[in-house]
Amino acid sequence: MRNPKKIAPKQALAPALRQRGPAPQGRREENKQTKLNNIKSAALELFLSKSFDETTTREIAAAAGVAMGTLFLYADNKRDLLFLISNDHLQQINREAEAEAAMKRPVLASFLHVFRLHYLFFGKHPELSRAMLREMIFYGTGKQSLEFQTIRSQLLALLTKIARRGQKNTELRSDADPANIAWIMFSIYQVEIRQWLMGEKPEATAGLRRLKKSLSLCMSGLSQPQHQKTDK
Repeated sequence: MRNPKKIAPKQALAPALRQRGPAPQGRREENKQTKLNNIKSAALELFLSKSFDETTTREIAAAAGVAMGTLFLYADNKRDLLFLISNDHLQQINREAEAEAAMKRPVLASFLHVFRLHYLFFGKHPELSRAMLREMIFYGTGKQSLEFQTIRSQLLALLTKIARRGQKNTELRSDADPANIAWIMFSIYQVEIRQWLMGEKPEATAGLRRLKKSLSLCMSGLSQPQHQKTDK
């Protein structure tokens, strides 16, 4: 009696592999991403509907359908959750603004372009943005804090590139540290955007107009030109 035709090992395994679907590791990663997305969505919805201050981490976990322990795998506390949902957006703003460092437009216009992206982002949900800017102060601990600090460093590096270009174009004084110029521009922006968000209905055009005046005044200098000084 003839032996049955033997099937090559690869031929025998191929159908079985196709039927198994994603590898276990892939399914675990997919489940983790689903939980993370659910946590982000639940946090954002509750922060907008109840406000940041009135929302609890327990409510967010319940809305996301995860245990408290699972929620704390991604964020240490409520402030961390706030930046869990905002870091991605802030990183995207940096990516959109990156090309500005190489543009040939005037330096002031480049600074304003970068800051305009932030005004548009923070202006979408003013109340939540007020909480976000408040919580940024002394934000140095938490699972999401390292990413936030990295994003801010990237923004400052971008502003430094713009300042350095301004020095090459003789728009800015060449004897100043470009990183210090960037920090001054950033500091003015931080004060102005907080002042802007205090309004009942902050409108980006008005806020940017005021920011432009402050940046222009800083760039032109505050000292009175020598020929205009009067003898006492």
